[in-house]
Amino acid sequence: MLQKTFNRENRELTLAGLRKRNFPNAEAVIDEVISIDTSIRYSQDQRDQARANLKQLSNRFHTSTRAGDIAGLQGIKSEIEAQQLRLKFYEVELDRLEPNLNNLLYTIPNLPHSSVPAGRSADDNEVVLEHGEIPVLHEGAKPHWELIQGFGPNGTALIDFELGNKIAGAGFPVYRGKGARIQRAMINFFLDRALEAGYMEVQPPIVINEASGFGTGQLPDKEGQMYYATEDKLYLIPTAEVPITNLYRDVIVADGDLPIKNTGYTPCFRREAGSWGAHVRGLNRLHQFDKVELVRIEKPENSYAALEEMSLHVQKLLQELELPYRVLRLCGGDMGFTSALTYDMEVWSAAQGRWLEVSSVSNFETYQANRLKLRYRVERSAVAGKTQLLHTLNGSALALPRILASILENNQFLTEEGKIAIRVPKVLVSYCGFEVFD
Repeated sequence: MLQKTFNRENRELTLAGLRKRNFPNAEAVIDEVISIDTSIRYSQDQRDQARANLKQLSNRFHTSTRAGDIAGLQGIKSEIEAQQLRLKFYEVELDRLEPNLNNLLYTIPNLPHSSVPAGRSADDNEVVLEHGEIPVLHEGAKPHWELIQGFGPNGTALIDFELGNKIAGAGFPVYRGKGARIQRAMINFFLDRALEAGYMEVQPPIVINEASGFGTGQLPDKEGQMYYATEDKLYLIPTAEVPITNLYRDVIVADGDLPIKNTGYTPCFRREAGSWGAHVRGLNRLHQFDKVELVRIEKPENSYAALEEMSLHVQKLLQELELPYRVLRLCGGDMGFTSALTYDMEVWSAAQGRWLEVSSVSNFETYQANRLKLRYRVERSAVAGKTQLLHTLNGSALALPRILASILENNQFLTEEGKIAIRVPKVLVSYCGFEVFD
């Protein structure tokens, strides 16, 4: 969440950032934050003054007691009672004000980086680059939800949406035969490339508690999009970013341990409430899917260089998979709640004739770290020994469903017998053990 001092000292800059995000009633909200913060600081001063007065009165009381000054003791007792009431009043006031301020701050998104373009929707995102040639498919080429039929064991589907619907519901597919093997191949390939790039692999829980959800900003913003186990008050994770980043909640990191680079594979769960239409068919949008995530914790001065490095890492994966892609810089109105700057990577789906988002790489600056109380102790500077908020970053490297959809669609071809087959990207052959779906 935004820091109180930043809002107070940089009101106009805060408002400009929120306007770029099209945040409603920005001025009223920020003025309320500043007003509550002012009341808190006044109450803290009054509380601290009452504590100081009580300490002085206590010393006077003991002095008068030793001197046998009975008349003086009565006056001091009255002053002590008055200061105790004063202390209690402002402690109660702080107990009321501080949660109100935090709850209000939780509703305010991160401020966008200066390079973020203005805009209200995906139509206003900025195309940074495009890479690769758009494939030209044979006549009669199929989208993946039709293409998958007949390639599974005994002529079944590679990915069975109906069977998943029977077991769990729509959006929970079953991968079979080579469909399951290509999934495992991609997971291992993505993890291996992350390890080669210096990331440490972790295997986190796939459920989180409420504190973890607030720590990385899924709560209260995305509460309705997460599956919730009411009995145990646990949420199924929407991404590995959440448990991995929360490994460092309430931690002061040693200067020498930075940067921190973690990677992890997890299944991910999203309710995707309110999603419908042709754009969510097949693998395009699921309630459960697999993803390899990159999470970095960086000093503020290094975080944007790290963001570019993460973007290049994802691009290299797409190049190795031989998929045409483009990189977008998201506008203020399309950016995630907690992000300061996000790059989206999209691959071209030849059979669907459109771009599919397969990765988001984001810098959250101090927004998550402030919620997480994630800091490092400065060792070499004018403020050596003091703690400073770190920057957190994360990126999908990669989410599997739309990658698989693009591989299936872009690599379909007609055999000499006139049947459709699908070529496996060369980089995955050693992982999955076959070269063609046929």
